[in-house]
Amino acid sequence: MARFVRCAALGAAAALLVAGCSSGSSSDGKSDDETSAAASPSSGSSGTTAALPSSLTGQKLDWGGCKATSDSPAPGSDWQCATLKVPLDWSKPEGETIGLALIREKARGGKRIGSLVFNFGGPGGSGVSMMPSYAATVSQLRERYDLVSWDPRGVAASEGVRCRSDKAIQAAEDVDATPDTPAEEKAYFQDSADFGKGCQKTAGKLMAHVSTTDTARDMDLMRQVLGDTKMHYFGISYGTELGGVYAHLFPKNVGRLILDAVVDPSADTVGHAENQTKGFQRALDDYLKSTGQDPEQGTQKIASLVKRLDANPLPTSSGRKLTQTLALTGIVLPLYSKAGWPTLTSALKSAEQGDGSELLALADGYNERTASGHYGTTTHSQRVISCLDDKQRPTAEETKKLLPTFEKISPVFGDFLGWDTAGWCHDWPVAGQYDTPQVSAPGAAPILVVGNTGDPATPYEGARKMADELGKGVGVELTWKGEGHGAYGSGSDCVDSTVNAYLLNGTVPRDGKVCAE
Repeated sequence: MARFVRCAALGAAAALLVAGCSSGSSSDGKSDDETSAAASPSSGSSGTTAALPSSLTGQKLDWGGCKATSDSPAPGSDWQCATLKVPLDWSKPEGETIGLALIREKARGGKRIGSLVFNFGGPGGSGVSMMPSYAATVSQLRERYDLVSWDPRGVAASEGVRCRSDKAIQAAEDVDATPDTPAEEKAYFQDSADFGKGCQKTAGKLMAHVSTTDTARDMDLMRQVLGDTKMHYFGISYGTELGGVYAHLFPKNVGRLILDAVVDPSADTVGHAENQTKGFQRALDDYLKSTGQDPEQGTQKIASLVKRLDANPLPTSSGRKLTQTLALTGIVLPLYSKAGWPTLTSALKSAEQGDGSELLALADGYNERTASGHYGTTTHSQRVISCLDDKQRPTAEETKKLLPTFEKISPVFGDFLGWDTAGWCHDWPVAGQYDTPQVSAPGAAPILVVGNTGDPATPYEGARKMADELGKGVGVELTWKGEGHGAYGSGSDCVDSTVNAYLLNGTVPRDGKVCAE
C-alpha cells in the first residue's frame, strides 16, 4: 500500500464509496484583457534556468476531441485535448522533449478571465481523467475561466510510469507492511527494492526528471502557451505543494492561486508520516464520536481487529484474503469523506463477524483495482515523483526507534506509517532532491490557503505553515471547521463563496477567516 497522500477529487471518492466499495477585501487590479493576454517568456526571480527556445514558447496546441483510455471513458464533446511539448531535462531546454497530455473546457460565459489550471493531488493523479468529473463542483468558475488540467510528467498519458504488472501487484499484497520478524522485514525491504527496479526499467532516464520542481517549470511553460500573463491555479492535496513550489520559482507570474487540503511544507519524510498519523487518528476519533462510541475504546477495538488479521487474514466472497495491510487501506478510504462513514461502519461490522469482503472492496477502490484484476498506476507515479523529491531515507534501525512514537499517536495507523518512512524509498535508484520544498514567494500576489480542521490526509496545521512560509502579505489562510479531505465543494457555502469571490473578482479575504461547518 502506498503512503496515504493521494488524489483529492472528493466527488470521485464519494461516488466510489456510494458504489460500495473524495472579512476585508482587496483586488488584484488586473483587467480581464490583461490577464488573458499572450505571455512573454517567464522571468520568475528564481525560476529561469535558461532561455527557452521559440520551438517551446511558440508552439500552438492542436486542440481536438478527447479519446477514451483503458482507465477512463471519453468525456463529453465540450472537452478538448492536446499535447504540450516540454523539455525532458529543464537544464537543457534545447534538448529532448516529452509530451504532456492536456484537457480543457472553454469558458461558457462572457468576460473571460483566462485559464484556471487544476492539479488534483497525489502526486500521480491524472488531471485529464479527473477534470471532467470535477467540473460540476466548479460550475460557477467555468463561466469565466477555461477549465484546464493535465497529466503531469510521469503520470498516465504523459509518459506514465508502470513499475509492476497486475499479477505482481496482487502478489505483493501478501507482503507484510508492518514486519514483525526478521523474515518479514527482509521480504518487506526486498519488495521495496524490487519495486524501484521495476520503475527504473520502464521509466529509464525520465526517472530523474519527474520532480515537483520539473512539473512547476512545466506549468509555467503551459501558462505561456495557453496565452496567460498570470498563472491562475487550483491545487488540491499534493497540488498545494506543487502550487507553493511554482510560486517560489515564479512569484511575478502568480495570479489567483487556491491551495486546498494543504501539505505542510515544513515537514520532511518523517514529519509527513507523523502528520498523517495524527490526521487519520483525528478523523477516526471524529468518526467514532459520530457513532456514539468512545474514541479511545473504539480505536482499541479496531486496532485489535487489525492485529488479529496480521496472523489470520479474513476470507472474502472473491476468494482473496483480507490481510492486515489491505484492511488498513480499506479503513482509510472512507475517512477521506464524511459521506463514507456509514460505509466504514458496515465494513467494520462485517469484518468483526468474520467476513472481510467489504473492507477488501474499499481497499480495491483505493488501489484502483477493477473486478477483472487490473490495477491503476497512480501509486506508481506517486512513488517515482515523491522519491525523487524526498532526500530523507530513514534506515530500518532508525525507523524501529520511531515506532513507539507512531504507535502512541495511533494504535491503528502508527505502525504502518512508521514503517513506511523506511520502506517507501528503500534502495531507490535515484537520489532525492530536498528535505523540504521551498515555497517562499516574496513579491507574489496574495495566495488563498484553505485548511480543513478535520482533514485526515493533510492535517489542518499544514495550512498555517504554508501561509507563513509563502510570506507576509502572500499567504492568506481560510479555515473550515469541517470533515474530509479538502474544503471547497464539500458543503460549506462560506468556503465556496469566499473562494469564488477570490477567483472571480480578485477579492482577498482577511487572513485567518473561519467558516463553521
